[in-house]
Amino acid sequence: MSPSPESAPDRDALAGEYVLGLVEGADRERLEQRIAREPALAASVESWRGHLAAIDATARPIPPSPGLWARIEAEIAAILPAAERGRAKAVKAGGTLADWWNSLFIWRGAALAGALAAILLAIGLNSALDRAKRQPLMVAVLLTDTNVAAAVVNTYPDGRVEMVPLQNIAVPEGKALEIWTLWDRAVGPRSVGLIDRARTTPLRLDQLPLGTNQLFEITIEPATGSPTGRPTGPIVAKGTTSQAL
Repeated sequence: MSPSPESAPDRDALAGEYVLGLVEGADRERLEQRIAREPALAASVESWRGHLAAIDATARPIPPSPGLWARIEAEIAAILPAAERGRAKAVKAGGTLADWWNSLFIWRGAALAGALAAILLAIGLNSALDRAKRQPLMVAVLLTDTNVAAAVVNTYPDGRVEMVPLQNIAVPEGKALEIWTLWDRAVGPRSVGLIDRARTTPLRLDQLPLGTNQLFEITIEPATGSPTGRPTGPIVAKGTTSQAL
């Protein structure tokens, strides 16, 4: 008996998992072979890539501190004359390798160069650490019922959780957008944010659990929030967390 044909929703979900990097190893190789020979699957992959392309715009640039390059140039300018004077003195004394090796000026120049290299390394490490703090550990892409990416929830190493809208979300007058999370159906959803319009906002998870495959969703509620403590309005978008790529 031949296998039943794959439904369009199943194919679209598989394409989404592929684009998000959730398909690995031999499964990914087999799926890429299918993408190459199945136009419908390839079109779904391209559609997902288009939906998620806006996520790249949420990365925050980290500019160097003011005056960094001016300080580097000043240090280099201070090193070069000292090294040149040492070289000239060595040549005047006989130009032998031993004279050059014993030159105090050369070694001072080398020490300064080493110090500058250490400074640059420290700056680089600090920048790398700062970037690491800003890189999310987990990401949840919140999709509309038409599979359009409406927002992304980022969770960071320092415990911050932030929702970033990827498109404008219409909010009726007298209403607001409420963000919820669900980690256990027995406990039920908990509100973690209430905003009057689509904008980047920190989420208040406080002591709530946070892990992979945790649901986040946005609903339209009264301006003061849900009167029941549970979602009551229509769902704008929803998605589950996964490890950041």
